[in-house]
Amino acid sequence: MKWTDAQEIAEALYDRNPDLDPQTVRFTDMHRWICELDGFDDNPDASNEKILEAVLLKWLDEYQ
Repeated sequence: MKWTDAQEIAEALYDRNPDLDPQTVRFTDMHRWICELDGFDDNPDASNEKILEAVLLKWLDEYQ
């Protein structure tokens, strides 16, 4: 997985934390969790707020 795979990342985050409301998650925590996902192999420093927002929106879709 790369930072550009927002949907795949969001699905993995949801699968890992199905009862966690994404609206309560800080970007710093989400960033760490993404980097810890099995199959994630992108540069941790390559993310930015726009990427994390895209993942968060996809994660919200999964959660709802």
